[in-house]
Amino acid sequence: MNDHTLRVLEFDKILTRLASFCSFEMSKELAMAWRPTTDLGEARLWQQETEEARNLLPQSPDLHLGGVFDLRVVLAQAERGGTLAPVDLLAVRSTLLRSRRIRQILIANAARFPALAEWGEPIQDLEHVAAEIGRAISDRGEVMDSASPKLAHLRAEVRVLQDRLLDRVQRIAQNPDNAAFLQEAIVTQRQGRYVVPVRAEFKGRLPGIVHDQSGSGATLFVEPLAIVELNNEWRQRQMEEQEEVNRILRDLTELVADESPYVHTTLEMLTGLDLILARAHFADDLQANQPELLGFQHGPEFKPEQHPGVVLELRLARHPLLDPVTVVPIDFHFGDDYFIVVITGPNTGGKTVSLKTVGLLALMAQAGMAIPCKPGSRLTLFEGIYADIGDEQSIEQSLSTFSSHMTNIVRILHQATPHSLVLLDELGAGTDPEEGSALARSLLGHFRDSGIPVVGTTHYSEVKLFAHTTPGITNASVEFDLETLSPTYDLTIGLPGRSNALAIARRLGLPRTLVDGAEGMIQPESLAADALLAEIREARDATKRAQHNAEALERMAAAREAELRAQLAKIEEARRAVLNETRAEVQAELEAIREEIERVRARLGSGAPTQHERFLAEAERAFQAKQEAARRLADKVEAEAARLGGPPQVGDVVWVHSLQGSGTVRAILSESEVEVQMGAFRLKVPSANLEIRERPRTEPAVVAAPRSHVSAPPSPGIEVDLRGMRADEALETLETYLEAAYLADLPWSRIIHGKGTGALRQVVRDALRNHPVIAHFRTGEQGEGGDGVTIAYYVTK
Repeated sequence: MNDHTLRVLEFDKILTRLASFCSFEMSKELAMAWRPTTDLGEARLWQQETEEARNLLPQSPDLHLGGVFDLRVVLAQAERGGTLAPVDLLAVRSTLLRSRRIRQILIANAARFPALAEWGEPIQDLEHVAAEIGRAISDRGEVMDSASPKLAHLRAEVRVLQDRLLDRVQRIAQNPDNAAFLQEAIVTQRQGRYVVPVRAEFKGRLPGIVHDQSGSGATLFVEPLAIVELNNEWRQRQMEEQEEVNRILRDLTELVADESPYVHTTLEMLTGLDLILARAHFADDLQANQPELLGFQHGPEFKPEQHPGVVLELRLARHPLLDPVTVVPIDFHFGDDYFIVVITGPNTGGKTVSLKTVGLLALMAQAGMAIPCKPGSRLTLFEGIYADIGDEQSIEQSLSTFSSHMTNIVRILHQATPHSLVLLDELGAGTDPEEGSALARSLLGHFRDSGIPVVGTTHYSEVKLFAHTTPGITNASVEFDLETLSPTYDLTIGLPGRSNALAIARRLGLPRTLVDGAEGMIQPESLAADALLAEIREARDATKRAQHNAEALERMAAAREAELRAQLAKIEEARRAVLNETRAEVQAELEAIREEIERVRARLGSGAPTQHERFLAEAERAFQAKQEAARRLADKVEAEAARLGGPPQVGDVVWVHSLQGSGTVRAILSESEVEVQMGAFRLKVPSANLEIRERPRTEPAVVAAPRSHVSAPPSPGIEVDLRGMRADEALETLETYLEAAYLADLPWSRIIHGKGTGALRQVVRDALRNHPVIAHFRTGEQGEGGDGVTIAYYVTK
């Protein structure tokens, strides 16, 4: 990509912000050296990596590179045979441990984030290196006693010798006979040996070796002869300890050096991955979105000899270096019949910002970054982006503003192709207006004939007219508010900018006679064109307001529709609850009737037999009638459920849970997906997301003869109480009950065994587990008896 373009579009500032999101030096250097690609596949891969990182980061807070260090110098030192310091070895350990965790996260999420997983695969698992370093060096950077048995032994000896040495020298310092010779009764160290402070005038009174003296010369630091041998032995053990520490550090360094090729590979992967995460964080900070990158399109609507097939559609684009609170977003696009846009408008009105926004966002997109645009923004991948922006006059090179512009444009003319994007600020500026205007029109004509996409800015009215009348070129303008005398920065494509000089002069108080005189000098055609342009803008603003109102009404309608769907879902849920409650009430009523019959039978046990039999017969008939009605209802519900069961079929009326609405199945696309028509729309919906509500009934070919109904045996009741029984008694009672309940077509039973020690509960559940009539069972819930109850469900006949 052209370095001059990167500089004038301030791409380096984008890279500086990107680098601020990197975690360590290597990735920061990579970020500052990052450049847009001209390969479409590579650019799309970079965009995919950025988007995957944005989606994975909220789900995996542990995905970060905190604790990763730049190990290039450390590895080079190890490879040269130098010995690494403990702090360097800890940096290696921290990097390896973090890389191992990052690899685990990426591989675990490979199915959903394959582009990121590609960075995790090459990361080497060097846990043995990290473990060896961790075993030998503490988090404070100290070689621990556990690093080797010899080191532990030497340090133990050093501590014993030091204690003996201190004890002896302290006795010397605190001896009353020596008090007159000493400055203070203290023990200190010089050159690694214990000494006492002796007054200079008493030199020789305390036999020993002088190691140092105070600045004034009044104090001599003497090692008493009585402790010299012990001091020597202590120092000898210290040196042996240090030699063992050095040996351990050398061994660890050799281990790092042996694995350095794999550590380098891991660092490369971590560097690239950190840049991807930085792009994701940068995108979140910008509130940016992933653009769609395209190749050059050549459809029937294009003229191949003129239109290069470029697509550039930026929706609500913001300049990424401006304050997002105050910056005014712009909509920019090339059309099917134009690929050159000329922007006009007042000074400081936003023409150059709009130009830079288009170029900078194209660079960011080709560098794999999300761009601050509305979703749905699309742009072609350009082989080159060339820009001539700003005043680059050079005193050293004797170049004026005009000469500087021409130098850049000459270079662009030699390098640009139909697959490039050219950005030209203030076409023809810096020289005579008539010549500059002519030169600008000639350049635009050349680019148009060459099929090169261009975005330019100008002040010249002749250029506006040329853009309006030339195929392949269109005008655009930035708005100016005459009420506030300030630009609005809104960009409008398709309309040229108006001249506001006279209107501004009038608003600022220039005498009316002068303004009228100036208007009289202007061609009437120009004044009429400005008036017509004002009417067009008013009509456009009215259209925009109507469109905004329509969009607001559409949003209100969508919200109302969602509310109605939610209400419909609640109604459906209530309908199901009523059905379930009705079934439960019918079952409870039947049970109550059965219990009532049993109580009546018990109360009337002493009456006349004929009267008892007559009463009980009537009760039994009433009970059988109720039971038969309940069975018919259950059979009807089960038959309807069976009819609506199975996979969806063409013609089924279904409820789509995700859309909270009903539709009709029009086609079976696969075992897991169907096509459903909802109103005027046909949608592909997963079968698991559907609930069959109605299925077309098909008449049977042969009508079976009616069968006589055989009454089910009487119900033994919905529950059985086994409390207080021995295990064998409970099992016999349970077996009898289960057989009777199954024959009576009970759906489930409540078996009461109590809590106690849990022995009877275990016996009951062991029996239920392999019982032929039991489908499954569960512990009672709160309100059903809890752990003291087991609810058993029967197999379907």
